[in-house]
Amino acid sequence: MSSLQPTPDRPRLVVLLTRPFQRFFALEAASSILLLLMTITALVWANSPFYDSYHHLFHGDPAHPEDYLTIAFLGVGLSMPLGHWVNDALMAIFFFVVGMEIKRELVYGELSNRQRAMLPVVAALGGMVVPASIYVAFHLGGPAINGWGIPMATDIAFAVAALSVFGSRVPPGLKVFLLALAIADDIGAVAVIAVFYTEDLHPYYLLYAGLGLLGIMGMNKAGVRAYGLYLAAGGFVWYFTHHSGVHATIAGVAIGFLTPARRDLPDDHHETLIESGSHLLERLRELITGGDDHEGHHRHHVSRELGVIGRSSLSPLDHLTNLLHPWVAFFIMPVFALSNAGVPFTPETLGDPMAMRVGTAVALGLLIGKPIGVTLFSYIAVKSGIAVLPRNCNWTAIAATGVLAGIGFTVALFVTTLAFKESSFIDGSKIGILSGSFLATVIGMGLLSRSLPRDAA
Repeated sequence: MSSLQPTPDRPRLVVLLTRPFQRFFALEAASSILLLLMTITALVWANSPFYDSYHHLFHGDPAHPEDYLTIAFLGVGLSMPLGHWVNDALMAIFFFVVGMEIKRELVYGELSNRQRAMLPVVAALGGMVVPASIYVAFHLGGPAINGWGIPMATDIAFAVAALSVFGSRVPPGLKVFLLALAIADDIGAVAVIAVFYTEDLHPYYLLYAGLGLLGIMGMNKAGVRAYGLYLAAGGFVWYFTHHSGVHATIAGVAIGFLTPARRDLPDDHHETLIESGSHLLERLRELITGGDDHEGHHRHHVSRELGVIGRSSLSPLDHLTNLLHPWVAFFIMPVFALSNAGVPFTPETLGDPMAMRVGTAVALGLLIGKPIGVTLFSYIAVKSGIAVLPRNCNWTAIAATGVLAGIGFTVALFVTTLAFKESSFIDGSKIGILSGSFLATVIGMGLLSRSLPRDAA
């Protein structure tokens, strides 16, 4: 984001007032700061005398239909509490972006090369198996066994923000390792949600959703780039997936995977595109320097043409990821945190042995299971010769990164809403997620501070 400078149309006072906000949104950790603030807000709200307003706003009450939000189109619609809209609809957009990011990594990124991909993929596998095993050891045969998937996921926003605190001390290979680990972790989380947290299937609805996906594939093959049509088709797929028994967020992942990762422009047309852009820029310069205020409509036309050329230089996947990522980071995830992190620390919850057993299992899965799984499986992969350590990284740094991988906030909270119906189990799980993630952040950053070189190469 370019810095603002005073101009005749932009007084110095405006620049001084807007610059702090601009710098805030330029921060790599800005979204995590906002996410943390919303989490604190939810906790304070849920533990204040205004808890009832929090509960009615986000979770509703069947006895109070006014708590439900109804959205309908052409006589077809849904009526759900606001929190359900957040978890089913907004999080579908979140997982749509996740699906596109996974596809980009598989096509172009660290997961596209077998040798580079092996270490984070194997580490992610360990980071899912060991935490789930710890949870199962606590609840085997018990009523809360369904929560085994909760401590498996890494929150990429918080983990990367914690790593970014160390700036240039972090070797590039370690940062790539954490990013690829989190992406591989997301793949596992999506698979677990789709396979193990699916309710009773309704095949006809699933068939309609599948037909919608085929329609999207057909439009892709035909080169259709009218995003309004894809929005309508995506809404169709989401609606029928929601009714099928498969969680609606899987529709977002599926559509993300179908988004083309390559540019529509043939290689031999690159020079033509560059020439057209240069010509339009020159024309825009003439219009601006001409000083004729009546040429505004011409400047608008040239600017739109430049925008079209700019979009043509990007694949649909890159264009949509860049378009939606700020909305996901600065709106969807904070709203999700506000609606889901509000756990009341009541005597009933804290005194419920099963709720505390759920919380303990989740916290230990994140805090102990993640680093053990990531480090142990990484060690096995390196010693067996199928992977190599990132440059300038030692095993202490890998173990510390494994601890940061235990920050399991967004997806862990989301899986909690899928795994449990009992409010005490949900509250206990949230306590475990918040406490385990907090301790993983503090301990992981402490270990990294000791293990990272003062000047990373």
